[in-house]
Amino acid sequence: MCEKCGGTEFEKEDDVLDVWFDSGSSCRAVLEQREELEFPSDMYCEGSDQHRGWFNKSLVVGVATKGQSPFKELVSHGFVLDAEGKAMSKSLGNVIAPQKVIRDVGADVLRLFISSSDYSDDVRIGEESLKRVTDSYRRIRNTFRFILGNLCDFDPKEDAVAYEQMEEVDRFALHRLEELIDQVTWAYDRYEFHKVYRTVHNYCAVDLSSFYLDLLKDRLYASGAKWKVRRSAQTALYRILSSLARILAPIIPHTSEEVWQHMIGSNKAESVALTDFPEVDHQWMDADLAEQWATILDVRDSVMLALEEARQGGKIGKSLEARVRLHLPHEVDDTLESYSESLSSVFIVSQVELVRCDSGEITVEVLPPLGTRCDRCWLVLESVGNNEQHPTLCDRCSAAVQEMEPVAQS
Repeated sequence: MCEKCGGTEFEKEDDVLDVWFDSGSSCRAVLEQREELEFPSDMYCEGSDQHRGWFNKSLVVGVATKGQSPFKELVSHGFVLDAEGKAMSKSLGNVIAPQKVIRDVGADVLRLFISSSDYSDDVRIGEESLKRVTDSYRRIRNTFRFILGNLCDFDPKEDAVAYEQMEEVDRFALHRLEELIDQVTWAYDRYEFHKVYRTVHNYCAVDLSSFYLDLLKDRLYASGAKWKVRRSAQTALYRILSSLARILAPIIPHTSEEVWQHMIGSNKAESVALTDFPEVDHQWMDADLAEQWATILDVRDSVMLALEEARQGGKIGKSLEARVRLHLPHEVDDTLESYSESLSSVFIVSQVELVRCDSGEITVEVLPPLGTRCDRCWLVLESVGNNEQHPTLCDRCSAAVQEMEPVAQS
């Protein structure tokens, strides 16, 4: 019964347009009326419930009146639920306000959480998931901090080393960087931001923290400040830092901008937001070099396992207290032989010996190193004491210290 007139007899109306027609016709009323827009739109983006609503009616109106779809691309997303998969509501008291998350952990962590989620489905959010992403953010931020700290005296315009003169491991690091750029560009182009997140996080955790940055510490800290081997590492680090800041700028803009402002370089843009997204530069890629380093990394995994077993067994403390003797099959030994002088830094030990064998398997022996520990680099080397002026230093550290002495005296 009608509350106003008291009527009880009603007639069904048959000439009502679909309730979504108003929003669906926006493809004509909006796209063609605004000068900054054009038909068809580049993209329509809305929740997954719009497949039967706005998306569908826009398509009907566009095809019926213009003969084509009103959008070139369509992106739909799920909805944010609580940690148990329930819809958020004030009555249940399970609403997680973005403002609270931002106050607790920052806007960039919230943005990183969103990017880590596959938005094509419903997304669950809770304290545990936010904690995991916060830890991931700290790993990325610490990667930035380490690189920035080791570029404090590096100006790319004055100090960069030409690619062909760089150390091989630095060239390999640039190869991996270009592969990263290729992978994240592919993911960004397809709006698969969770793949950008996973790819970058894995790169920071595995390629950088667990390998490249770890083995660089000795060269960065113990070499002479202006030595080419140190400048080579810094050249690679600068390109990695610049690329990572730009790759992550769409996701964690505040952190990326902070990194950008601390980077040295007279030729860099005023803001990371005013730069171009990094593109793959094939001059930095070397498939043959990458194949050789894949073999070295496989051996390195075996060495790391043996070192950990020796550490747990009480044979060594830190890895620098070890001499590694590798028994290698012929084909592996052929690859590693040319890297014999740099393998100790790759494995982060004091000494490495290569022994060719016919067994077909890689065997690792962890032995006490020969020589005395250098007070400066902590490597155990037989060259410690060769320099009478610096009897507690190895040859490399003696040379580095002697370079600094005239500066200290003046």
